[in-house]
Amino acid sequence: MAKIRHTLTALVAGAALVLTGCSSDGEGSGSSTSAAADGSATESTAAESVTVEDNEGEKTIEKPIESVAVLDNRSFEILDQWDVPITVAARKLVPSTLPDLKNDESILDVGNHKEPDLEQIVAGDPQLIVSGQRFQKYDEQIEQMNPQATLVEFEPREDKPLDEELTRHVENLGKIFDKEDEAQKLVDDFNKALQRAKDAYDGESTVMAVNVSGGDIGYVAPHVGRTYGPLFDLIGFKPALQIEHASSDHKGDDISVEAIADSNPDFMLVLDRDAAISSGEGSKPAKTVIEESTPLEGVTAVKDGHVYYAPEDTYTNENIITYTEILNGIADQLEAAQK
Repeated sequence: MAKIRHTLTALVAGAALVLTGCSSDGEGSGSSTSAAADGSATESTAAESVTVEDNEGEKTIEKPIESVAVLDNRSFEILDQWDVPITVAARKLVPSTLPDLKNDESILDVGNHKEPDLEQIVAGDPQLIVSGQRFQKYDEQIEQMNPQATLVEFEPREDKPLDEELTRHVENLGKIFDKEDEAQKLVDDFNKALQRAKDAYDGESTVMAVNVSGGDIGYVAPHVGRTYGPLFDLIGFKPALQIEHASSDHKGDDISVEAIADSNPDFMLVLDRDAAISSGEGSKPAKTVIEESTPLEGVTAVKDGHVYYAPEDTYTNENIITYTEILNGIADQLEAAQK
């Protein structure tokens, strides 16, 4: 794209020189020269910025982008895959599956969302700040501290389908960083995985989603629950159990293991929160917790081995790449059950 722009500019500039030379031969050529110059200026201006619409409205980012601060969990893996240079990051929140980014001490570290060092963003003097998820609550403060920067935030909106929101996120990042083809590839992969999971589901088998944290099993509600909730809508899963006042709590809703067992799901979807964060006292791998739970021994999903465990970094890496992996993993489980 840059090569094309430079070629166009050179052609326009060349045309301007020819017209300038002709101006001494007759009147009226001066106006043509002026028009060519104006056209060149317009082309140059268009090439020096990009406008996107985030959760707050239209945002214009000046180019080239020479310094970027990234605070959004969903964006780390995408930008790392695209080799986008990062000046400042919430490195303590970077998934452990991205060690080169997480451990790069040349990148100023904002820390985590609980006690962030927002002055590190100021020190990095970013032109662009990619915020979202855990850092949303600091957006206004960050913008006040960095008036020279444009802050964008594409956190999935609660009243919109998750597939559309994940697509919106990656497509806008692609537009900002001139990676539109790469973004489209991620969208295509996601849509294929979603369709595969839909095709593999029989429409009747009951499904239960849970979150394991600190050795405890929490209930992940359809529609609103962490990570898996929206998949009930996207795939059309039949819930094994529904409760009143369900939430999106990061540990899942408090419900007895016996109640989960009584619902006897045909399939279980498991999120291991501890695998993605520093393990604390009492934490165990989700697989161990599920398989060693006496109340769950007789559950159809456990007996038949129809339990899907999300990638270990999911809790801190819920982007379109992660969801593509989850959907393909679920499809594997569903397809295997049909054989």
